[in-house]
Amino acid sequence: MIRDDIENKLISRFSPHFLQVINESHRHNVPAGSESHFKVVIVSDLFNDKRSVSRHRDVYQTLSHELDNGVHALALHTFTLSEWDEQQDKALHSPGCRGGSQQD
Repeated sequence: MIRDDIENKLISRFSPHFLQVINESHRHNVPAGSESHFKVVIVSDLFNDKRSVSRHRDVYQTLSHELDNGVHALALHTFTLSEWDEQQDKALHSPGCRGGSQQD
């Protein structure tokens, strides 16, 4: 499963304190069972002293194979441990699909 591959690669590369990989494909206009849209929440010491753009670039580079082979979108929420301590109780909702969802 693509979700498992994403999770394993992120664990291996970032040794996260917290990791959540959520398949949000069902919220988009794709066939049932698709693995094309994901939300990733990751907390890692490797993000210390890095800006958001650099953190996202690191994640995209780590998941380049998946992005080249069927993963259409990643909603990334990247935190240091201190940022996570401050923000983990806030909702991290992904926006609705602009292309229309199957529920519309």
